[in-house]
Amino acid sequence: MIVNIHGAKCIGINAIPVTVEVNITLGVGIHLVGLADAAVKESLLRTVTALQARGFHVPGKKIVINLAPADLHKQGSGYDLPIALGIIAASAQHSLPGLEKYLIMGELGLDASIRPVSGSLPMAELARQLGYRGCILPEVSALEAVDCTGAEIYGVKNLDDVLRILDEEEDASDLLIWNTEAYRQAMEKPRSDLANFMDFADIIGQEGAKRGVEIASAGQHNVLLLGAPGSGKSSIAKALAGILPPMTLEESLITSKVYSVAGRSSGGVGLLRTRPFRAPHISASKAAMLGGGSGENILPGEVSLATNGVLFLDEFCEAPKGTLEALRGPLEDRRVIISRLKAKVEYPASFMLVAASNPCPCGYYGEGDRCTCSPGVRLAYLSKLSGPIMDRIDLQLWIHPVQTSALVRGGKGESSADIAARVLRARQIQRKRFEGSGIFCNAEMNSKQLERFCPLDDECKELLERLIDRLGLSARAFTRIVKMARTIADLAASPDIRPEHLSEASSYRFLDRRNILEL
Repeated sequence: MIVNIHGAKCIGINAIPVTVEVNITLGVGIHLVGLADAAVKESLLRTVTALQARGFHVPGKKIVINLAPADLHKQGSGYDLPIALGIIAASAQHSLPGLEKYLIMGELGLDASIRPVSGSLPMAELARQLGYRGCILPEVSALEAVDCTGAEIYGVKNLDDVLRILDEEEDASDLLIWNTEAYRQAMEKPRSDLANFMDFADIIGQEGAKRGVEIASAGQHNVLLLGAPGSGKSSIAKALAGILPPMTLEESLITSKVYSVAGRSSGGVGLLRTRPFRAPHISASKAAMLGGGSGENILPGEVSLATNGVLFLDEFCEAPKGTLEALRGPLEDRRVIISRLKAKVEYPASFMLVAASNPCPCGYYGEGDRCTCSPGVRLAYLSKLSGPIMDRIDLQLWIHPVQTSALVRGGKGESSADIAARVLRARQIQRKRFEGSGIFCNAEMNSKQLERFCPLDDECKELLERLIDRLGLSARAFTRIVKMARTIADLAASPDIRPEHLSEASSYRFLDRRNILEL
C-alpha cells in the first residue's frame, strides 16, 4: 500500500512541494531514498522511537520511503512528521482519511512531541496556492503563519493532535492556531519587534544631518555619515529607525518570509510590522553579509535580513575592502544571487544602507588642526570608499561635533514623531505612484520608471546639465540625484520636480565635486 503525504522545501523565500511516499511490502529493512541529507536520514531512528512512545509498532517488513522529486536535495528535520504518518497509514494502524488534504511538516521528539521548523510562512502560502485545505505545523511555527488567509492553519504540540485532525472523527477546531492558548498569550505580550528608538529631539544640533536622514528615510536612499568621533553619527543612525513608516502588507510579507526561512522569527506572531534594523559588526564575513551555506542549504545574510529596513554599518572604512565591494550588487540590483556548484538561490535585498565612518584613522580631519594624519594616510584610508560604492550612496553627510555652548545650554529639537509624520506622507505618495509596479519607494526605480515618474522641464534639464558638467558625475550619480529630487518634492507635496529640489539633492554629493583632502 502506497501512501502520499504532502510536504514542502524552501528555495529562497518560496516553497516548492515535496511528496513523502511510503510503501510497505514483503521484505526486511527501512529504506529512505530521495537525496536526503544526514538530518533527514537520522529521522528514521527518531520516528521509530516516537511511534513506539505512542503505542504504534514498526512493521517487520520492507518499508520504502521516497522523498519526491528524487533529484532535489532535502535538508532538515521537518520531514519527521510526514514519515511517521506515512508509516502509520501504510501499515493500517490508524485510519487517516484527511491525510492528503493538508501540507504537513514538523520535527518529532523521542516522546512524539512536535518541534518547530523553519520556513512555515512560505509553506502556508504554498498550501493555499495548491488548493489544500490547510497546513499542519508545530504550534510555534504556525504562529508565524497566522496572517496567511485562505487556508486552515493548525498548530499542534504532539503526534496525538495530528491524528485527531486527520482521522476527522471529531471537531478539531480548537487546534486551529487562532483558537489556541499559545496564540492568545502571544497576542497579550508586547511585540518583540516594537523597539524603543532614540528620539531626534534628544539629539542637540545637527539640523543639516537630520534633514538629510529625513530625505533618506522618505525615499529609502542610501546615506553615508562622515565625521569625527563623538559628532553623533551612531545616534543619528539609530534615531533614523524611529522615523521609518510601518511596512505595507506586501513589504511585510516579503520581509517575514526571509526571516521565516532563516529561522529567525520563531515565537513571533504573524507578519513583521516594524522595519528591520540590522547592525552587523564590521568584522562580518562576506558570507555573513550576503548569505551562504553548504550545498543547497543556503541561508540569507544581513543584506536580505535588512530587506525593507536599514542595514547600519558603523566604522565603514574599517571593514574589509572585499566585504564592502561585495555590497555593490545588492545596492544596485536590490537582490542577491548566491551560486554554489549544485544550487543557486535568490534572496531579496532591498534595504537602506546607513554607513558611518571617520574621515581619517585618527578621526579628526576637518576639525581644525586636531588631525595628526598625513595626506597619504588620509587618502589610503578613504580609498576604501571606491567610486562604484560612492556612486551607489545617494546622500553624503559631513557631521561636525556640536559646539560646547550648545551642549551646555541643551534644548529640544524637532521630535521623531513630527519627522515620521512627514516621512509617512511622502511614502504614501510613493505607494500611490508605484501601485502595481512591484516597487514601493523612489530609490527602487529603474531607468524606465525614472523616465516615467520623474519628468523634468527645460529649466530643470538645463540646471542638471550644468551640475553634471561641473561636478563630473557618472550616469549612476545622475540618476541618484533625480531620485533624491523626486523624494524632496514628495516631502514638499510638490507634484513636479523643481530646480530647488535638484539643487538640494546635488548638495548631498560633496565627495563627487571636490577632492576630499581639500575639504
